[in-house]
Amino acid sequence: MTVPIRDARPVAPARGTVRGVGLGEVTLAPGFWADRQRTNSAATLAHAYEWVQRVGWVANFDAVAAGESLTERPGWQFSDSEVYKLIEALAWEWGRTADPGVEAMLTDLTHRVAAAQDDDGYLNTAFGHPGRPPRYTDMEMGHELYCVGHLLQAAVARVRTVGSDLLVEVARKAADHVCREFGVGARETVCGHPEIEVGLAEPGRALAEPRYLEQAALILDRRGKGLLRPLPLLGPEYFQDDQPVRTADVWRGHAVRALYLSAAAVDVAVDLADHDLLSAVERQWARSVQRRTYITGGMGSRHQDEGFGEDWELPADRAYCETCAGVASIMVSWRLYLATGEVRYPDLIERTLFNVVATSPREDGRAFFYANPLQQRVPGTEVPADQVNPRAEGGVRAPWFEVSCCPTNVARTLASWQCYAASVDGDVVSLLQYTASSLEVALAGGGSVGLQVRTDYPRGGVIEVEVTGLPDREVALRLRVP
Repeated sequence: MTVPIRDARPVAPARGTVRGVGLGEVTLAPGFWADRQRTNSAATLAHAYEWVQRVGWVANFDAVAAGESLTERPGWQFSDSEVYKLIEALAWEWGRTADPGVEAMLTDLTHRVAAAQDDDGYLNTAFGHPGRPPRYTDMEMGHELYCVGHLLQAAVARVRTVGSDLLVEVARKAADHVCREFGVGARETVCGHPEIEVGLAEPGRALAEPRYLEQAALILDRRGKGLLRPLPLLGPEYFQDDQPVRTADVWRGHAVRALYLSAAAVDVAVDLADHDLLSAVERQWARSVQRRTYITGGMGSRHQDEGFGEDWELPADRAYCETCAGVASIMVSWRLYLATGEVRYPDLIERTLFNVVATSPREDGRAFFYANPLQQRVPGTEVPADQVNPRAEGGVRAPWFEVSCCPTNVARTLASWQCYAASVDGDVVSLLQYTASSLEVALAGGGSVGLQVRTDYPRGGVIEVEVTGLPDREVALRLRVP
């Protein structure tokens, strides 16, 4: 029987001394986060697996594999990405539990996705096949590279938890295709929705393939040069194509786009020792958190473009605060913490985890908030359990959405929650997020530190930490003040 790899984690920088703990180094005991992780495992993953099939998003892969025309293709042009995020969630969940039911869902989806991949590595059900537009004919809104980015993140979860398999090979072929099509001397453009950048950086680490990091850096530096066509009501700021990452002072435009791009910028900056690029993201984080972020940690105040407003534009009843923006904010802050060791980043992660990620799923794990307004003047209309909600901004939880990016984003975050709980730097272990748990954390110099955390935080304020194991030398334990 295959055993999950203990130190599997979403982010593993090639440079630096701080690392996050692995899935197998932290075991949650009954409590706030264990309860939500258990619901995610027992209900949300199967719920999402059922819905991506019910609405035809998986069948799109089957149709491409069979060579059928997709003139009436169900789903938005980016629906492939939701299948990939679900696969990522399943991969992290298997890495945590080795649950054969989880493995069965993951295997089914992987084989159906793999069957739709073209010989040259291209993989997309909305373009490039009978009944669909040609490849790369809508870089502004087509989301082809965005989808590949989520496929690559799913593959990272798989290779880190089990090693190379079919999913990893599919992703490798897709990444190689992107490098050929969008490398130096090829298509000099960007995708309207950043994601391929962060998607390429981590496989570059996980697969020891420097070409992927170089390609991520190349696409990142193309941003802000006006390479995308202007669209009605959507300026270049919306696409993060108005200003280079290096010169920007604040996050603007579509919130999830801005945050995914910043996560990639940190990855590239760290691995290439690009201090100016890292400083740019630190600068943007500081101003955006101070002036463009809600007290909940929610980001994005404008409904029109799911975007950031101007400084201090933070209306309570018109807050958008997309759940996906909360997940993306955590992605950026975690990378900045690993790069700098500064505690302000896990501070924001805590706020966002409790007020955005934890609150999105209903108690049974089968309905979700897409937007998270801070005030409701009029109660929203409940969505029946068997219906898709066409309105993301309705202020009610729904079982599924026409754009259902948030349920799968929450699922992959909860499945890998342990990885944000603590960090290691040499012989220093830092507890960053608090919940009842036991830890067995490997140290760089050999040996491990064992910890037992007892608390009902956040319902109570007492946190007890017992040291249960030490190496035969002095080590340090740091406790973040929550």
